[in-house]
Amino acid sequence: MLFFAPWKKALVIGLCLIGALFAFPNLFYERADDAARARAEIARAEAAGRTPPADAEARAAQWPSWLPGGVLNLGLDLRGGAHLLVEVQVEQVFADQLAAFWPEARDALRDRADVIGPFRQVESDGALLIRLLQPSEAGRDAAVAAIRDLATPVQRGVLGTAGRNISVAADGEDAIRVTLTEAEQAAVLDRTMAQSLEIVRRRVDEAGTREPTIQRQGERRILIQVPGVGSAEEVLELLGRTARLTFHEVVSQTGDPNAAAGPGNRVVPSAEVSGEYFIIPRIPTVSGENLVDASAGFDQDGRPAVNFRFDTTGARQFGDYTRRNVGRIFAIVLDDQVISAPRIISAITGGSGQITGSFTVEEANRLAILLRSGALPAEIEVLEQRTVGPDLGADSIAAGRIAVVIAFLAVLAFMGASYGLFGLFANVALIVNIALIVGVLSALGATLTLPGIAGIVLTIGMAVDANVLVFERIREELKRAKGVARAIEAGYDNALSAIIDANVTTFIAAAILFAMGSGPVRGFSVTLGVGVITSVFTAIMVTRLMIALWVARTRPKAIAI
Repeated sequence: MLFFAPWKKALVIGLCLIGALFAFPNLFYERADDAARARAEIARAEAAGRTPPADAEARAAQWPSWLPGGVLNLGLDLRGGAHLLVEVQVEQVFADQLAAFWPEARDALRDRADVIGPFRQVESDGALLIRLLQPSEAGRDAAVAAIRDLATPVQRGVLGTAGRNISVAADGEDAIRVTLTEAEQAAVLDRTMAQSLEIVRRRVDEAGTREPTIQRQGERRILIQVPGVGSAEEVLELLGRTARLTFHEVVSQTGDPNAAAGPGNRVVPSAEVSGEYFIIPRIPTVSGENLVDASAGFDQDGRPAVNFRFDTTGARQFGDYTRRNVGRIFAIVLDDQVISAPRIISAITGGSGQITGSFTVEEANRLAILLRSGALPAEIEVLEQRTVGPDLGADSIAAGRIAVVIAFLAVLAFMGASYGLFGLFANVALIVNIALIVGVLSALGATLTLPGIAGIVLTIGMAVDANVLVFERIREELKRAKGVARAIEAGYDNALSAIIDANVTTFIAAAILFAMGSGPVRGFSVTLGVGVITSVFTAIMVTRLMIALWVARTRPKAIAI
């Protein structure tokens, strides 16, 4: 019999009301969205220890805090925003790999100094070049063999090893040339791109943006699309700097940018004092890779500062260095500029410290974001940048709204004309279905794109499929002279398996699109997947509940579908 237990009625009605409640803010989109953004600005300001914008409280009060305030996030094609195509300069990473290999090679050559004799490193593009100062055939062969013994296997995912990491060859009678093999370059390229993608994603997300599209294009390029940003320059402020933080011993200070740095050293300018330069070793004492946390704060004089904390390895290295160099200054270098050069008063063994300088509160907060998200492994070059204006998005929204309205009205008219009162029940369930889709997408914080609107239009057409199956089966049962209640019950029972099969296959297709696709394809798959779930719920539960309540109230002897 058609029977709904009280708890089941309450559950169905409750879920519909909750979905409608979460969809409600979208009726007042601008107000609710502005209030949500203001609350996010206040939260970020409080977390950074700074004063929120003056108008933030008033904007946040535009929408009641006790109501759900989430709205559909509009994608780049609907809202406008920033579009960037950047290229990662991987050659610098290759050079760093070779530079990091030099100390190990130097120690190996020193162990055979009796045969090899004196040597020194020579500047060379794309290679580590070692000059033998007292060349001999025996010394050259011994040097090649000693460095070749340092080569290690290259790991390429699950495929195992793919050769060695370095290639060593004699360059004339008095030099040895060390280069990275093709296998090592490919492995470094993959690691660099994966790291760059993750760091770009963390930087953009932590800046408060919504659902950016960040994906690799080709070998060395990254596509970045950030909806809701007024200018591409806002994104470049975060992405334009590599934020490579290192801690160095200070060899000396000078006012000459062309001063002779000496072997293994380099000259870097001061970011605080114009005309001041520091000579520091190329290899840092502690690398920024050992940072595990960074946050904006204030120093003991109330000036903006950045607090940082090392991991276990970095804390030990930093503690050992400061213990040995009490009274000396050391350089904190960010992107090839000395941002701070404090004097070591005592050993810093706790693994944490503070960077002070001529920061504003905003600069300190931005530096903390950059350090916390990690250093980009290489510089990036902007190949293409543009800002998609909101006018294009407004046109897309208008076109999408027209498409949804036309599809919605066409389905309502068809169902009403085909099934009469039962078609009216299906139409009410369709309205509930759209409210549930919008409510679920708003609650999830999903991004709605133009393909996403297409997914909603498709869902509207698919949403009545289950009702059509049920109603046709009820017609068949009525022709067999069954009673009204038994015919309706049998219609739902017999149509259930077909409904589940059809929607499960569609949901699997949506899941595959989500897993394999990116950007707009994912937007389509999300709306399609959510629409499949809500349409099954409304067809099996909502429409059935309305029919059950109607039958229980009117007790008809016969029905015409």
